[in-house]
Amino acid sequence: MAHLTEDKNFRLPRTVLPRRYTTTLTLNLDERSFSGTETIELEVTSPTSEIILHGIALQLGKVTFRTDSRQYAPASIRAVEQSETVVLQFEPPLPTGAASLDVEWTGRFTQGLRGLYLAGKVAATQFEAADARRLFPCFDEPSFKARWAITVRIPPTPGLVALSNGAVVSDVVEGNLRTVKFQEMDVLSSYLIALVVGPLVGTPEQQVNGVPVRTWSLPEKAHLTRFGQDAALAALPRLQEYFGLPYAYGKVDQVGIPDFEAGAMENAGLITYREVALLLDPATAPLSVQKRVAEVVTHELAHQWFGNWVTMVWWDDLWLNEAFATWMAYKIVDGWRPDWRVWLDFDTGKAAALHLDALKSTHPIRGEVRNASEAGESFDLITYEKGGAVLRMIEGFLGEGPFREGIRQYMRTHARSNAVADDLWRALGAASSQPVVELANAWIGQSGYPLISVKVEGRKVSLSQRRFYSEPGVSSGERWPVPVVLRFEDGGGVREHRFVLRDAQTSVTLEGSGEVSWLCANAGSTGFYRVAYDADALQKLAANLGALAPSERISLLADRWALVRAGQASAADFLDLAGRFGGEEDDAVLDELVGRLGYVEARLVEGENQERFRRWVEKLLGPALTKLGWEPAAGETDRVKLRRAALVRAVGVLARGGTALNEVRPRVTRAVGGDKAALEPNLLDSSVYMAARAGDSALFDTLLEKMKAEPDPATQRRYLTALASFEDAALAKRGQELFFTDAVKMQDVTIYLGGLLGNRTGRDAWWQVVQQRWQDVVARTGGAPMLLRRVVEALGALRNRKQFEEAKALLQAHPVTEAQQAMAQTMERLSQDVALSERAGPEVSAWIKRQP
Repeated sequence: MAHLTEDKNFRLPRTVLPRRYTTTLTLNLDERSFSGTETIELEVTSPTSEIILHGIALQLGKVTFRTDSRQYAPASIRAVEQSETVVLQFEPPLPTGAASLDVEWTGRFTQGLRGLYLAGKVAATQFEAADARRLFPCFDEPSFKARWAITVRIPPTPGLVALSNGAVVSDVVEGNLRTVKFQEMDVLSSYLIALVVGPLVGTPEQQVNGVPVRTWSLPEKAHLTRFGQDAALAALPRLQEYFGLPYAYGKVDQVGIPDFEAGAMENAGLITYREVALLLDPATAPLSVQKRVAEVVTHELAHQWFGNWVTMVWWDDLWLNEAFATWMAYKIVDGWRPDWRVWLDFDTGKAAALHLDALKSTHPIRGEVRNASEAGESFDLITYEKGGAVLRMIEGFLGEGPFREGIRQYMRTHARSNAVADDLWRALGAASSQPVVELANAWIGQSGYPLISVKVEGRKVSLSQRRFYSEPGVSSGERWPVPVVLRFEDGGGVREHRFVLRDAQTSVTLEGSGEVSWLCANAGSTGFYRVAYDADALQKLAANLGALAPSERISLLADRWALVRAGQASAADFLDLAGRFGGEEDDAVLDELVGRLGYVEARLVEGENQERFRRWVEKLLGPALTKLGWEPAAGETDRVKLRRAALVRAVGVLARGGTALNEVRPRVTRAVGGDKAALEPNLLDSSVYMAARAGDSALFDTLLEKMKAEPDPATQRRYLTALASFEDAALAKRGQELFFTDAVKMQDVTIYLGGLLGNRTGRDAWWQVVQQRWQDVVARTGGAPMLLRRVVEALGALRNRKQFEEAKALLQAHPVTEAQQAMAQTMERLSQDVALSERAGPEVSAWIKRQP
């Protein structure tokens, strides 16, 4: 008879519970191997003949089960590959009560970016979702929280630093090994344990309410740690105040890891980061990079409460950890730097989630997760961005005060323990006296979102809802309780009207009197839905763009474009609306405009009509760039700098304007040579890309050489992206050949793959290579789940029906089993892109020919 552990979906029984781990690890960095000894203090809750631990590729040695009165050796030790477990069988059955399990084992560093692995000179761990089992035998599920006392033994190499969750309590050299013992940690799930060993240097310790904070990097990058340190110092007290709870884990260490799968990982007290998400030089970093680092640092610190202090029971509530930290990060950063307007960046993420959630292959925010590999598929836009947007929508409905009180109650009730989503909804409902459980679960458990159709007749507004799909002709009958906020203007000024739309259709009468000059049906763009206005209401909005908030102008464009994709609006009408934005001065709105027009240029026009379209864009937005100029004025605000950057992307990158290219070339030469005044930092990415796209072999050689030696991760990524962009045929081929070399780190292979597939002259030849060497392409990820997903998503850069059919056949013949969702979503989206090109291309070409 097959044992339960033969099932991949096996979950640990609650018959044996860990209470405390005392673990000593000995690392051989040269051999990339390790050995370990461990005592797990247990509670046996009911009689059992077996103890089941998680473990992958670990060779267990001596194992002993101990009670106060006797010792037991297991009758058998059996590793089960399917469930990644080790079954210890005992005869006779073990007694209930307190006991200990002593384990000895050996293992090897993993080749990918999980478990314990080598990132250049740094040995680092990455355990979420379920890779602690690659380093030590443990109960590797989030509900099995325990205390942790960790010691590591490493070579006594000068300059070698060892970090773990707790502070160092002793550090002694004994013979040919150095033993570093760390402070015992309060109860934590195994995925939150971490270890980093390498030649690192840290910022001087600074304290926040008694909590020491340090930021670490390789020595050559020490000058890039200040900003991330300052972001943590700013976020920590704000988070303590919001939660009404002190920070629980003794200290905060932040470490930039040279090769890292995710953006960052919230290990308690030892937060690990991809270098580009932590390290920067404020003098040369674009504002987008600074905001991203601040947001990621704050996101990980928010997890110290939401995720670490109160932890999900199982991975089906992973979304709650990530959605909350996403929303909270923007809230805290906005309080720290209101001039950054980070909620508009939040809306950018929400827009990407709206795009994904309009597919038939989307999934609910909270879905069934049967095993650890399925948990890995949950790290996507729906989990983070839609989840965060729904939390923001609920906060907007409840009000900031009741929402915060509900969060604080949830934290107090479930301190140091595990909880499920309904525990949070009940706390929010109790604090607000609102039907939060009904509202939240309708949005969490159901895929998709509504399209709200709006018709305005006098002061009567008729609204209807139906599920929005981006594929023309698809429909279904779902409904949502939609918190709607109408913002409008009449003779009495600008007003708001709030209500919950529960029915398929309804009508409301606006308070006040007189003519309604315009109405926006998603005030502040805080609702997770799209809006379709009738012709008259749309015309009034287009005539009053200046009265709308930037987020509302962005939604107007985005929703109209979504209707074009869905076959419910014409591309010509969208372009007429876009043409009204020539005088737009807000950088965030310009980013949205340029993004939509960039799609049209890349996918809907070609040949002569493509060139005509570029000239139309240049005519629309070029005068604003000419007026603004390339050199920043003294005292210029960030808003103006970002507006210039958006205009450069429009005129230089999208329209391929010759004047812009001539301006860029000498500036890039100076910038790459070290002249920091050659280009305003926010222009660097697009300028280097433009120069590379039209560049020669000398520039290719220079960028390759600079990339390999560059300490600044944002600059290194800029050069890497540029190397994929050369459109000279021979240089495009050279760029492709780099993919399979060490010049491209494992963490960067998906970014580089997408860049090569986006290269217009190199795409077709590279696509043939990708098909022929697909297994090699996939292997470049080292099996990291997030990277596997992004490899599949990179295929979305393909263009025509032939390539779509080839991609579909490739994934059918050689599926990436760890990225089932990504395969379905990418192929569905690419299918729609190809169909839109075939359907709307002639219409856009006819429209562009009519333009003066």
